[in-house]
Amino acid sequence: MEIKIVPATDADGDALATLRVAAMRESLEAVDRFEPQRARDRFLNNFDPKTTFQVFSQSKLVGFYALQERETYFWLDHLYVEANRHGSGIGSQVMEIIKKTARNQKKSIRLGALKQSRANDFYQKHGFVEREQKEWDIYYEWIAN
Repeated sequence: MEIKIVPATDADGDALATLRVAAMRESLEAVDRFEPQRARDRFLNNFDPKTTFQVFSQSKLVGFYALQERETYFWLDHLYVEANRHGSGIGSQVMEIIKKTARNQKKSIRLGALKQSRANDFYQKHGFVEREQKEWDIYYEWIAN
């Protein structure tokens, strides 16, 4: 499936928040923490279009990610794909784009994933190594070879 990456704008916040809530529903329900309005507000309160990129397939918004550049690494703050497209390969294509960016800058990628989320398997499959666990999240790092 061919994808196109487009930088986000201020006007995209609501659509991305809606996609995020739907994509996270299963994971949040697994830990009995699904509160749609809270998840939406949490995203919108920290939404930065300068670090956020929309993912389109066949002219339809199917996902997004937020990648913040730090001194020695990139922080992958968000990576969401529409729930009905999980397993379609879109997330893997996006991850390869993100890894290429990190390789070109000679930086690692760090991120956190909710415990009990299927995202943990996804990140491990893509070479991320667990570095730390906290109450709700597992933190990972990917280092380019």
